[in-house]
Amino acid sequence: MDDLPGSAAFPTGDAMRLTPLVRRVLAPNPGPFTYSGTQTYIVGAGSVAVIDPGPDDPAHIEAIMAAVPGETIAYIVCTHTHRDHSPGAAPLKALTGAEIVGCAPLVLDDSGPRADASFDRSYAPDRVLGDGEAVSGPGWTLKGLATPGHTSNHLCLALPEEKALFTGDHVMGWSTTVVSPPDGDMAAYMASLDLLMGRDDAVYYPAHGDPVTKPQRFVRGLMGHRKQREGQILRLLQKGGGMVPEMVEQMYKGLDPRLFPAAGRSVLAHLIDLRDRGVVHEDADRWALADA
Repeated sequence: MDDLPGSAAFPTGDAMRLTPLVRRVLAPNPGPFTYSGTQTYIVGAGSVAVIDPGPDDPAHIEAIMAAVPGETIAYIVCTHTHRDHSPGAAPLKALTGAEIVGCAPLVLDDSGPRADASFDRSYAPDRVLGDGEAVSGPGWTLKGLATPGHTSNHLCLALPEEKALFTGDHVMGWSTTVVSPPDGDMAAYMASLDLLMGRDDAVYYPAHGDPVTKPQRFVRGLMGHRKQREGQILRLLQKGGGMVPEMVEQMYKGLDPRLFPAAGRSVLAHLIDLRDRGVVHEDADRWALADA
């Protein structure tokens, strides 16, 4: 996990209009993994969709409702089921009767660096939005795009009317994405990034950080960054076998120590991918090149 350039915070709880079809409301959950907080997006006018309602926080639910006076929330759409994204769906549905659609349910025990904010056990969609399936309202459409990697159930959402893509945690505007095994999968993540490279989106709206206004260049940079990390790992292993914490200390100099465990999960994801490709092997949590 690495900081990337620039991101300007905006007031928690205030609805900010980005385009004629897109508003955002920042949840009050800033932190080392969420940056300034989870961004909930409101799409449309009159009859709207709410993307990633965020944590089950009464103040945030109230802020979402205050952002749509006189309007109807028709859909609550979730990109994935980490607890900073989907728990707000249930209380928001209770207030509005909106249909919960989006990613498939996914609950795993998680002993990783975010065990306090891992998978949302309360998430119960009325309908799973499959790859290529859509919901719509007056003047807007949201089309699902399966992007596994960060989680196996991760779903981006395309807004073709504005050539925009809501990227959840697959592409973030402030940091690289944590890929945490066993559910997080580096090979799937890279394939999902490659999928985005083949699209012509004009802007990304991530769940954390500023909009990405040059998407293809940004994704190319993310893919290059992951290749560099893979190269670092291989160079360290050329010097002898290594354990993940030792590798993190050498690879992530200057990183906030609170993020070391998350960085370790991404290093592990790289190692699992390399193992599956026959490049490295593991022995009692110690990794080495396959021909070493």
